[in-house]
Amino acid sequence: MDKDVLTTSEAAKLLGISVRTAQLLIEGGTLTSWKTPGGHRRVYRTEVEALIARTKPAPVLESALVIVVCSPDRQAAYEAMLAAMPECTVAIHHDANTAAFVIGSRLPAAVIVDLDDAPANRLAFLKHIDMNPAFGSIALFASANSDVIASGDLAALRRVTVTSPDRLATALHGVLQDKVAPRDIMVDGASFPLASNEGRRLAALKRSGLVDTAPEDAFDRLTWLASRSLKTPVALLTLLTNDRQWFKSRIGLDMIETPRSWSFCNHTILQKGVFAVSDLAHKAPFDTNPAVAGAPHFRFYAGAPVTDPDGFAVGALCVIDYEPRKLDAEQEKTLLALAALASDELRLRATDRQLRWALDSLERQHERT
Repeated sequence: MDKDVLTTSEAAKLLGISVRTAQLLIEGGTLTSWKTPGGHRRVYRTEVEALIARTKPAPVLESALVIVVCSPDRQAAYEAMLAAMPECTVAIHHDANTAAFVIGSRLPAAVIVDLDDAPANRLAFLKHIDMNPAFGSIALFASANSDVIASGDLAALRRVTVTSPDRLATALHGVLQDKVAPRDIMVDGASFPLASNEGRRLAALKRSGLVDTAPEDAFDRLTWLASRSLKTPVALLTLLTNDRQWFKSRIGLDMIETPRSWSFCNHTILQKGVFAVSDLAHKAPFDTNPAVAGAPHFRFYAGAPVTDPDGFAVGALCVIDYEPRKLDAEQEKTLLALAALASDELRLRATDRQLRWALDSLERQHERT
């Protein structure tokens, strides 16, 4: 069927429908056709492919973002609980209206609403999300004590998982993890840790379209700033594929990639903040890393995760030195800020890509009318 002109049966097969349905599409004008001298209908392959593009459902994008709605005095408890979950990026809001705006602009993987000290608007917010079909892909959690659960106010909620605070982490983890996700894997004889949603993270990295692309000023400025402001000879923006650590930007290092098993950033992308090792040569398992035990003999590392718009840590912004050292609190804050700028750049690119797709779709629709 690799040809420009198709019969009705060939068009039906390409569309995945019956021949009769294809005939109805042709007769109704949805597919432009003509008759051969023998009286047989023919359609162009491009017409069929355009119909597939118009009717194919939009892909559901995975997310690692978790929205929490709670009072200010309970924020620290949620931060502590979610800090131990490398699968997600967390945004905590005290106002339900603000959270609703954020959810509408970018669908999260899960929404947690704390109801233990909840005003009525927090329960109303949860009910609204529960009943809205546009939010059907979001996992909803109501965190409540036994008295709130027994009150009956939650009985009308259809998709909400009602759980006590001490069981929330287990329930949320079940939503975020891949169906099959080992905690660590072996590459080149070395083991390194993985989040339980590594498959989704790799899919997010692929969506970014950054791996194996040319150097760009937007990222090179950030590694330059990291190296200069933190006074380290090496600064990198790394992207972690299934088997490689590839450098989108690099200062002070000639190599463009390493095996993933060499990457200190394997540990960074499992953190919410800065991951640092003051002396790699005296800290297992880094002391046996080929880049530490042999050339180039790295001794210090510090990195902060770089996340995409859906909350997946696709890589890290890191600094490296050949001498042991430590970052003070101000330097850690600087590294986090630069990593956040790199994350913002990823978000801008995703928004630009979505805008281009929307404009292309409008242009195609205009051409057909």
